[in-house]
Amino acid sequence: MTDICGSVSHWRFRYREGMPRSGAEARRRLQQAALELYREHGFDRTTTAEIAARAGVNERTFFRHFPDKREVLFGGEADVRVALTQEVTEAPDGMSPLDVLLRAFRNAGRIIEDNRAFAEPRTRIIAATPALRERELAKSASLTAAVADALRQRGVPARLAVLAAHTGWAAFEQAVRDWTDDPTQDLAAHLARAFDDLRALSGATPAA
Repeated sequence: MTDICGSVSHWRFRYREGMPRSGAEARRRLQQAALELYREHGFDRTTTAEIAARAGVNERTFFRHFPDKREVLFGGEADVRVALTQEVTEAPDGMSPLDVLLRAFRNAGRIIEDNRAFAEPRTRIIAATPALRERELAKSASLTAAVADALRQRGVPARLAVLAAHTGWAAFEQAVRDWTDDPTQDLAAHLARAFDDLRALSGATPAA
């Protein structure tokens, strides 16, 4: 009996010692734990309780940070949205919508590139999981709408702003996939190539 109590006390001490020191650290741990478990067991076979346990927190902490187990892989959406819309808004006057978007996606893409260890397996897990692909489509639609709105605020006609935002987002997603498959070049290089392909399709020439 004494040995059992001693073991439990030791486990609790180690658990407290390993608790995250901040909300940001807890969030990071939960994201990493989810990524690991989805890779090991698949998204459908992983529970929020298992993610929380792997991260060293309780399940209530999980739900303080994320509403469900899908959202844990989309925690950076707000940062990307802010970066994209800010870059579009602050782009120099006189730039074409495509050049504005290339500039915006290049700068916002650094958020993804700086987290390659998370971004690369995340991309593969989403591609292999229908429930996550559905969530990604919803997130993409929301981000595209925000980009289109930022373009409209620059004076781009509404119809053209929507078309440019959707086209630019498609090029960005293609660049991220290429970057995932070919890490020998940075994301900016893949992004430039994707936008060059868009211009080739339309017959436009890049800005000097």
